Amino acid sequence: MGTPVFARVVLQQLILEDFKIVGLVTQPSKPFGRHYTPKDSATKSFILENHPHIPILEPAKIDEEALQAIAKLNPQMIVVVAYGKILPQTLLDLAPCLNLHGSILPQFRGASPMQEMILHDLKTFGVSVILMNAKMDEGSILGVASFEKDRDYNLQDLGARLALLGAKLMVSVLKNFKDTTPTPQDHSQATYCKKISKADGLIDFSDARQVYLKFLAYYPWPGVFLPSGLKLFGLELLSTEEQRLEGEILTLDGEGVLVGCAKGVLRIAQLQAPGKQKVGAKAYLSGKRLKVGDILS
Repeated sequence: MGTPVFARVVLQQLILEDFKIVGLVTQPSKPFGRHYTPKDSATKSFILENHPHIPILEPAKIDEEALQAIAKLNPQMIVVVAYGKILPQTLLDLAPCLNLHGSILPQFRGASPMQEMILHDLKTFGVSVILMNAKMDEGSILGVASFEKDRDYNLQDLGARLALLGAKLMVSVLKNFKDTTPTPQDHSQATYCKKISKADGLIDFSDARQVYLKFLAYYPWPGVFLPSGLKLFGLELLSTEEQRLEGEILTLDGEGVLVGCAKGVLRIAQLQAPGKQKVGAKAYLSGKRLKVGDILS
């Protein structure tokens, strides 16, 4: 059971390891683009292109009809990776349900664990496999894998690395399931995270480090933008301590611009005004007749 690219990576690994996939349950295809053309989930596209004999279920909700269809597949194990819906107890009772979660639980239970790991500037990134119960991300832990931060990761890059790490972890957990004793989570240490909305990308120039972390966490969506709707791309953190006027244009740097914050300095490579094309920051400033000393807003 899974929907996005993160889930597809795990699905591919399970097939490579010769697990028998009796079926895929994924979110229904959604309208995409100006012509609202149906777009299949990443997992569905992979199955259709590579293993078309595997049944695909796309229930709008896990109701009695969906439960019966899943039960007919007679699964021995149900692997759940970024499926996108809460699973009812009746499904959890069909077979052991193993969930791959994008954090080291009990930290960051919920919908946006990878974004939260980036926003909190953690030194260790990781994933967990749990034996699911009816409560969100509260099941006992079957395995954890992690790595020490070796560079700055945006969400896309971190997701790619954690998907590979999680795929190998899931394979190991499945192979050793009968000999593994689930470890209950320490619920007193639990933290939570919410579903990301577009509004989360709103920033100001008060703290350069916080803006930079948001830029990493919300790449490629929803991105970061000012109250005016101006979007910022290609950010680099140059200073965390230097004190400047918020949004002060400090100097042009090639096609980019250095902008001051109340705390710190950022380099911005590109800017995009609402309804306009993305352009180099220097070109944007020139078009708006903004110069060094002015305020970017």
